[in-house]
Amino acid sequence: MQHKYVEQKTEQTYAEQTYADRSHAERNYADRSYYEHGSSAERWERARMFFDAKEYTTAARILDGLVEEVPEQTGPRLLLARAYYHSAQLRRAETQLRTIVERDPVEHYARLMLGRTLERQGRDDEAAPHLRMAAVLAGDFPQD
Repeated sequence: MQHKYVEQKTEQTYAEQTYADRSHAERNYADRSYYEHGSSAERWERARMFFDAKEYTTAARILDGLVEEVPEQTGPRLLLARAYYHSAQLRRAETQLRTIVERDPVEHYARLMLGRTLERQGRDDEAAPHLRMAAVLAGDFPQD
């Protein structure tokens, strides 16, 4: 009985060692090919599935390639920014949101997210104009 356990342990260790021996480039390629697999529509659906499951880092990895492929589309870039925001990758979220706002200054949700992202980084003075603009674009006017 003990002998069988030792064999299983040895096989498991061998498999782990084999994975560890693979070069970083090989592991990176295998990981990347999973995230880049399928059509744009299939990757979009897979990214949304991971996002909805609160697997924000995985969603971001899928969306990153998709945004490179279709940089002009706002939807994937906005979801990428949201995934970065929820996984505390705030500088990356900020970069994506600024790109959206530069291309479409009246995209109120991107402005709101940008304001909140800046707030979360402790940059309240920078956040304020974006939050005010988002409120105005959403029709939330201050009551005087």
